[in-house]
This record gives sequence, C-alpha cells and structure tokens, in this order.
Amino acid sequence: MSKKRRHRGPQRRSRPHPAQPREGFAELEVVQEIRRALRSDEPLDLLALVGGLLEATDPRNRDPFSENERATTREQLLESFIGTPFAETTAALMVWRSLIGDEITKARIARELTNRRHPMPLWLNGLEHAVAEPRVFLLTHVLKDGDDYLFAVTLPTGHCLSALVYIDVNMGQVVKDAFVVPESLDDLVIKLGGLMNDRDQSLTRTDPAHGRAEVEKAIATAALFWPPITSDSWPMCRPLVEWIVRMQPDGGQAKDVVEWSDKDLAEIADDFFASRFGRSIDGEDERDLMDNILWFASSYSGDDPYRWSNVRVEILLEDWFPRKIVAPTAQLAKMPDVLRAYVRYCHDVQGIRTDLTAHTLAAIDHHEPEYQRLIRSEREQGAAAIAAAVMNSSLDSDEMSLEELILSGLDAEVGGRVRLQSLDDDPLPDEPFEWAGIPEDIHPVVAEMLEACDHFADEVGDVEYRTAMRRFLSRAAAGGPWIFRRRASAVRGAAAVAWAISETNGMFTGKFIQESFGLKTSVSERAQPMLEAIGADPQARRNSGHLGLGASDLLLSARRAEIIRRRDQALQGFGV
Repeated sequence: MSKKRRHRGPQRRSRPHPAQPREGFAELEVVQEIRRALRSDEPLDLLALVGGLLEATDPRNRDPFSENERATTREQLLESFIGTPFAETTAALMVWRSLIGDEITKARIARELTNRRHPMPLWLNGLEHAVAEPRVFLLTHVLKDGDDYLFAVTLPTGHCLSALVYIDVNMGQVVKDAFVVPESLDDLVIKLGGLMNDRDQSLTRTDPAHGRAEVEKAIATAALFWPPITSDSWPMCRPLVEWIVRMQPDGGQAKDVVEWSDKDLAEIADDFFASRFGRSIDGEDERDLMDNILWFASSYSGDDPYRWSNVRVEILLEDWFPRKIVAPTAQLAKMPDVLRAYVRYCHDVQGIRTDLTAHTLAAIDHHEPEYQRLIRSEREQGAAAIAAAVMNSSLDSDEMSLEELILSGLDAEVGGRVRLQSLDDDPLPDEPFEWAGIPEDIHPVVAEMLEACDHFADEVGDVEYRTAMRRFLSRAAAGGPWIFRRRASAVRGAAAVAWAISETNGMFTGKFIQESFGLKTSVSERAQPMLEAIGADPQARRNSGHLGLGASDLLLSARRAEIIRRRDQALQGFGV
C-alpha cells in the first residue's frame, strides 16, 4: 500500500538572517557623528568624516619601527559596519564604496548594500555618478619651492567639491598639505587670484592627466616618510583627495627626476668660479664647499642646482650642511660666503628679479649665526642622526619610568641618546680659540673676554676648564654676534661664560665666580642670551640638576664620568 505524501505547500529558498545590531552600537560616538553629518545639508561633512575613518585605518600609517602596534584595521572597521545595519553604517558604506579604489572591497560593499533599505539623501544616492571638472589649475612661483594643484568634482545634485593639493619640491616632490572645500573650481580660482599679491606667482590651467600623475606620485612618496608629514587637514583628507584626483584622466606622466652626472656638476662649478661672481673666492676650500652645495642642490632638495629660495637656504644652513658634511670648522665657516656668491650667479643665469635675489641673500644673513653655532657644536651626523631621531621619537614622556626619566635628563646634557651611549671620560685637550665664522667687528670684545676667561682658568681651573670656556665663547660669538655688539662689560661677559661652564659641570658657585671677577651682582642673567645662542635648553636642568648645554664636548672628564655611572645604573634598571 502506497503512502500518501503530506502537502507542504510551495517550497522557499532559505535566506540568511540579517545581522542583528550590536547592543549599544548606536550610542557609540562615531555613530553619533555620522548621524549628525548625515543630517547636514552639506555633503562634505559626511564625506570628510568617513574619509577620516578610512585614513585612520589606512595601512600606510603603520609605524615601521613598531612590532606590536595595536590599532583598529580597515578590515575590522568594515566588518563592524557590515555587521550593524543602521542607517548611519549604510551611509558610511555608500561613501566608503566611492572613496576607495579597491574593486574587491567595492564589490563586497555593493553586495551588502543590496540588503539595506534605509532612505538616504539624494546627493548620497548619486555619489557614484559624480563628474570630474575637466579643468585642472596649477599655482606656482618662479623660485619653485612648491606647486599647488586645484581639482574639482560635481555631484548629480549640483553640489561642488574642490581640492587644493600642495606639493613641496624641497622635500623631494611630496604632498605636504591639502584640503577640500564645498566650492566650485571657478569660485576657488577667483579667491586664490584675489589673494595673489606676488607678481612672481602664476595661476594657469594644466593638463589634467599630468596633474593627476604628479599628485598621485607625490602622495605615494609622502607615504614613505616616517614620522608622517602632517598639517591641520593632511593626511586626514587623503582618501577624499585621492577620490577626486582619481576621476581625472589617466595616462599622464609625472616629471622625471633629473640625474646630474659628476661631469655636469663639475661644469657648473667651473663656470661659477670663472664668472664675476665666483672668481674672487676661487680656492681649494671653496671648491670643496661648492661640491657639497651642488650635491645638496642636485640630490637632496629637488633636482635643480640653479634654484635658490629663502626656504632652500634655510634647509641647507640649519640642517643639511651641519648634519651631513664633516670638515674642519675653519673650512665650514666659509660656506655662507660661497653660497652668497653662488646664489647671485644662479639668479643671474636664470634672470631672477634683483628683489628676489636680495630676499634670498637676506635669508643667508639671517640663518648664518645658527649655522656658525651648529658647526661648532657636537651634533649627530649621518646614520647617528637618524638613529637618534628614531630613539627620541619612541620615548613617551607620559609613560616614562624613573630610569627613563634619568636617561632623558642625561640625554639633554650630552646632546642625545646616541651620544650618551658612546660617551667617554677622556680629558678635554688643550686647544686654541676658534675664530672662524666670528664677525670681525666683534673680534676686539671677544678677545677681551677670552683673555679674562683664560686668566680665570689659569688661576683656579685647569686646561680642561679653559678649553670648555673657549668652545662656549666661540659658539656664542658665532651664533649670536649681536650679543657682543651691545654696550656691556667684557669682564661680566667672561664671568657669565665661567658661570655657564661651572653650572653644567657642577664646579664653582655663582658667588665664587662673581667675587673672582670682582663683580657685586650675579651674572646668570648675562649668560642667558649666550645660552640661547649656542642652542642650550634651560629646561633640561629640571631632570638632571645641572644646566643642560646639550653638548658633551663642553663637559669636563669628571662630569662625564659621573654621567656614565648614572647611565649604567639606569640601564641596569632596565635589565640591559
């Protein structure tokens, strides 16, 4: 007997149950911020917010020196938004889909959005159909420190968004700043044109594909920097800028870096020294300095040896040359004069206005005192400078142990962690006073102070103490020549030098120095401008108990031995 089949009605395919919102998710601050932005009449509010979330989870932001960095990943953020079907996460996913260039993630978000039914603003529904403004503008300057590129898009609802992206040439063609505004390209161009009060600036149209290629390359190069380059709006607006730029035509070619051969640079140097600008300073030292100036200009600050501006001069004088070039101080001290002559030569070759040449030469005058101070100071150079920067950036003062605080204070005394690690307690040598780089008009007063310092050292100190005072005085005179042009007692100035060296080495009291120089009042105030001229940090005294001059070559052997002892104790506390 056959069995009757029970009627079960029409069969339906099972559908996955929608994800259930997590308890408390709607109260999260980020969800509330998205909710507020979603209610705004301005699309940029939500676009910038979601773009900021994408930037905060961008893998390009990972610290290359940290093995245990803990941060929310972009994948975790995406899973969170997909797993919580609120209107706010739907809106965020719609923006996310547009801003990113990853087609796999786009498809994944699109599949999720087919299950969402939340009503959205018209502009957001049409975001995928935004259209790029076909014109791209370039704002530049004749001295070429950097270029501003202007891009724009229009949403189907008529809303306009314009992006301005600044590419810094001196840092090697990298994006240093950018912002996005809710304005049309025409309005932004009119505003910038109204702000231009420099006849050496120009604002012109450029090829869109070329503009896209330049900006994308500069963004990629900037992403290699650590610590990252930041401003009030960059790189938080990077996802939004990349979206706007990506809508421009592709196929453009960014400018190639010019490779200057040794022969090319030698020809430039020969032409300079044969010219009316360099003929009078042609010498062996000057030739060596010129080779290094050309090395910097062709390889480290853009790729144009003829381009010189205030900014480029500052980088060369206050950073690159003191950090990179190892040579006798007397030779290094001549560099600003070589640079002045070479700037005049380059601006003459390029036909630069004399006003701009005067401004660039004034920048050399402004930065030379700091340069002269730096070349006389103990400083990290080459790989040691990089290592010191990495170690210093890894210290978090809010989480320092007692041992770390001790080491930090010792760092300030000797000039950095790398120098602290390699410190020795060898006596300072007997050496002559260094006059190179000190303006001739202050030689008489400096000589008078030097005589008084030497006499004090011979009477109550020793060779080490005399050498330390000579080094301090030389650096102060080169770094702050204006201090020695004042109408002030040379004896009091010498006493201030003695006080500074005594304070940093824990030697003579201020009262003893005061009486030894026949003075009735303290000289600590007289020392303050000289301390600033040599780049000393008065705050360092809080941690170490000693005046921190930031230079181990101003410390006597006894003081360095004590620092070594405290360093080793602190390191043992670390278990090293």
